[in-house]
Amino acid sequence: MSIVSARRSSADTPAGQSPAAPLLGLAWLHFLNDGAANFLPGILPAILVGLHAGAASASGIMAALLIGQGFQPFAGWLSDRLGGKTLAILGVSGTTLGLVLVGQSHRLPTLLAALALIGLSNALFHPQSLALARSLAKTRHGAIMSVFLVGGELGRGLYPLVASLAVTHFTTSGLWIVALPALVSIPLIAPLLPRLAPRAAHAAPVQWRHHARPAAALIAYASLRSFGLYALVTFLPIAWVHGGGSLVTGASLITVLLVVGVIGNVSGGLVADRLGRRIVLVGSSVLTAALVAAYLMSSGWIVWPILGLLGIAVFSALPVSVLVGQDIFPENRSLGSGIALGLGNSLGALLLLGFGVATSTFGVHTALWVLPPVALVCALMAARL
Repeated sequence: MSIVSARRSSADTPAGQSPAAPLLGLAWLHFLNDGAANFLPGILPAILVGLHAGAASASGIMAALLIGQGFQPFAGWLSDRLGGKTLAILGVSGTTLGLVLVGQSHRLPTLLAALALIGLSNALFHPQSLALARSLAKTRHGAIMSVFLVGGELGRGLYPLVASLAVTHFTTSGLWIVALPALVSIPLIAPLLPRLAPRAAHAAPVQWRHHARPAAALIAYASLRSFGLYALVTFLPIAWVHGGGSLVTGASLITVLLVVGVIGNVSGGLVADRLGRRIVLVGSSVLTAALVAAYLMSSGWIVWPILGLLGIAVFSALPVSVLVGQDIFPENRSLGSGIALGLGNSLGALLLLGFGVATSTFGVHTALWVLPPVALVCALMAARL
């Protein structure tokens, strides 16, 4: 039974409405959600100073933010059962609220609670919104998924810089200013979005035994890939500030990595549509290994173009890995999205905890040299997906 026949319809779009409008609306919500869910690395050096904590504590704080993404597979299952668009709206609303609460958290327990809220809300948002984005595509799924993901990557890239500017001028209490675009946009965009039809009662059940091996391979690949990415975005600004650089410039490292990485999001989906997915996944990992090594051996102005190329390499694999997850679970594409993104991110966060111990033992710069070998292992895994 196909995924279309398993639902009453793939998505209910208002009559006469072009698919471009809901797709752009989803991409903008993705921008707002992922910005609110990923601003933390841009201000993490300042938070560590406020808490009188060392660099190794950054891994634990980031893990509190990321661990909730392990909820994504359940959120995908729930989205498939309920349909609609409520979970996506609740998700972006929760990440926005968490952003505001982080600014009002001056003690570690309240900070961790606010970060956990962001992580859980982020998990609610992604499976349903990813399924909605795919439902808008009749063909060229890679291109459509790339457009949707571009919004998220722009948010991930710009919010650390914007948050660092807000903290520099107003302290962390001024973070509510960063949440204003979402507070205005969510009630305006929600009515424009299509509704995902709930899974029909007679739909084919998920064939867990049949999907176990490819799902395990995807989870292993996604976990290592997420660990490498989160190690970069967490510790590059910390290493910069420890070297005497400013908070805003350290956040700019992440902005260059993620915003230029949008080119990778778009090109990855387009290349996959033409040449196949494996070549994108393997090529992304090999280039990532080479460019991380080049960055660690460089200094001066050259680090900025290297970071841009690194962002393109890293994020070219993202739309492809989501499509792989959806196709491993054709009976429940929201579940597949949640496994490809959320579960991989959550396990990557656990690996990040061990990396934090390494930074306290060897120093941040030396510890980052573990990332090129990790990327090469990802290439080997991708070749077998």
